Amino acid sequence: MNFDQIVLFAIFFCVFALMLWGRWRYDLVAFAALLIGVAFGAVPVEDAFAGFGNEATIIVALVLVVSRGLVNSGAVDIITRQVAGSGRGLAAHIAMMGGIGGVLSAFMNNVAALALLMPVDMQSARKAGRGPGLTLMPLAFATILGGMVTLIGTPPNIIISQIRARTLDAPFAMFDFAPVGLSCALIGVAFVAFIGWRLLPGRVRDGGGEESLFELDDYIAELVVGEKSKLVGTRFGEIDEMADEADVAVIGLVRAKTRFSASSRHLEIRVGDVLIVEAGPEGIDKFRGLAKLEVDGEQKKGRATGEGMGVAEVVVPRDSRLDGRSVRAVQLLRRQGATLLGVSRHGQRFYERLGSLTIRAGDILLLYGSADRLSDVTRWLGALPLAERGIGVTQHGRAALAVVLFAVALIAASTGLTPLPIALGFVVALYVAFDIVPIREVYDHIEWPVVVLLGSMIPLGLALEESGGTTLIAEGIVDLTRGLPAAAILFVLMVVIMTLSDVLNNTATAVIGAPIAIDIARSLNVSPDPFLMAVAVAASCAFLTPIGHKNNTLIMGPGGYAFSDYWRMGLPLEILIVCTGVPAILVFWPL
Repeated sequence: MNFDQIVLFAIFFCVFALMLWGRWRYDLVAFAALLIGVAFGAVPVEDAFAGFGNEATIIVALVLVVSRGLVNSGAVDIITRQVAGSGRGLAAHIAMMGGIGGVLSAFMNNVAALALLMPVDMQSARKAGRGPGLTLMPLAFATILGGMVTLIGTPPNIIISQIRARTLDAPFAMFDFAPVGLSCALIGVAFVAFIGWRLLPGRVRDGGGEESLFELDDYIAELVVGEKSKLVGTRFGEIDEMADEADVAVIGLVRAKTRFSASSRHLEIRVGDVLIVEAGPEGIDKFRGLAKLEVDGEQKKGRATGEGMGVAEVVVPRDSRLDGRSVRAVQLLRRQGATLLGVSRHGQRFYERLGSLTIRAGDILLLYGSADRLSDVTRWLGALPLAERGIGVTQHGRAALAVVLFAVALIAASTGLTPLPIALGFVVALYVAFDIVPIREVYDHIEWPVVVLLGSMIPLGLALEESGGTTLIAEGIVDLTRGLPAAAILFVLMVVIMTLSDVLNNTATAVIGAPIAIDIARSLNVSPDPFLMAVAVAASCAFLTPIGHKNNTLIMGPGGYAFSDYWRMGLPLEILIVCTGVPAILVFWPL
């Protein structure tokens, strides 16, 4: 190996290790890796920021804005609100929701598709009297599967298409992924609907009923004893009756920097004390009213207790403004006038104050603030609401216009009339012109961490390819599988890429996997297209862990899943996708 190869392999090893560790955000890790590559001369200075102007990066950003336009117009809401009924059987409900999720995620960001359908699914679970854990994982997996069907359905497809354009002079077209992606998606959705949910652990599968649904909604919350509180001067042990009436558990009290447990029953409650309670949102609100308690920061904003205020339940995705930080660090109260009222994390109790508690992806938060501002606060945090979406936020009169504009752009790009980035650019411009996406919100809906990740990883991947590093990896795989037919090597490549995608970001996996696939095909003297398709499918299918895909992380808290629950459904699904994908690739993309 030459010096550049050694440097780049070391950089990628560190990048993968740090992403797997998860201590720092992946976009910051990738950007730091790019700078190190430039500093050592492995990445040419003139190419350092070329990734930010790459078509793949532009397409990903535009697709996110278009997705928001489809939501704002009410086009998606018209569909999703038709499936909230509880009259269907469980398998039929999962098949219906999974099918709709798959179709939506084929044409919009699959995280956005899940964000739209998750509240609907939880509402359906509530009406049917079953726990949401039975259906949320199948829904998340279905939205991941649907993204494989089109070029714009998932970032790996976009990346692989652009790498093909650079190395083979022609990108994949909009629906080139459809034959293989649709085959895998149909088989996968059928599996999760009729078999997969039965493989979930007993506490999820047998936990149906209204009680199990609400057990997931218990929060650890903090309520402040103000001057007008009925509890001032009472003993800690004397509030049991009021707590029972509100169905809350008072588990502690904080005075200044001292924390007292519930066993300190003779402790006299004073003004300024903070009660630590465990309850659902309704219980917290009722107890606050009965005892005339306050929420931290409420009086600082000059409002009478509860006047014009509301609560919102939200789930924290990866790369939210709060992921890995505390509300105190993001200055939630000062910047947005909202307070973190409670946190739910699989029934875990916390010993830190909520203001300094480090929030993790998958946590469910109870936000308290102005009822008119809570939706803006949720968007600012990058969180997703768990309550069913209201009709008032959409513009149903423009649904047809939004769909027609998007459809015309897809037709123009698919028939070669205009490149896809230009077509999507026109859609975004027209959405802004018709106020389908307000101009002030355009940049709010671009997932900047993904943009930075792509902009940083693309030059590193290109440098590894030009230095001969991907050829070395490809030769290693070919040597390990020497004597096996090309179809068997295709199978091995798919397994390797899928394994990487389970623990790493799928975008980073595709950036590295696509050049390796091309080098393997060249060494075997066969067409590279089937190997690129194998990477596209494998990079998108991350079902074994909650960290493999953002959709897996989003459902962890609301579904009440443990880390080890994912492989029960995910492992047989991945095996099924490989066994379906390889024959489909060989049929539609012959060697």
